[in-house]
Amino acid sequence: MKKGNLELFESEWAILQKVWELEPCAAPTVQEAIRGEKGWAYTTVKTMMDRMVKKGLLKTKKIRSIYLYSSAVTRSQARESEITRTLKRAFDGTFTPLMQFLIENDQLSEEEYSHLEKLIKKRKRRKKDSKRK
Repeated sequence: MKKGNLELFESEWAILQKVWELEPCAAPTVQEAIRGEKGWAYTTVKTMMDRMVKKGLLKTKKIRSIYLYSSAVTRSQARESEITRTLKRAFDGTFTPLMQFLIENDQLSEEEYSHLEKLIKKRKRRKKDSKRK
């Protein structure tokens, strides 16, 4: 599976979040960590994790009789894929309508607005400097 073309279900996100936090980890550890949030039984978590291995989201290593799981994708790869899918479906594949939506619907805090402004200014300076070279 291409890392840039991931399709994660909400349940896979929940498991990946715990694996990123705890890796390497066994399925019972993940089940225990999300039991309060999701209420999933061990067999449910183990089945999902095994499917995620086949899907290329997790990898396993057997140590004696225990399988330890670790992520096969980074947070950054998963986020990029999710944002790209959302952009394509909801915003015709372009960032401007997404940013407009966030700004006009007060989805960002003042701190986040300031941070975005700094990032945009920094990007403009970088572009300007690269054209000079």
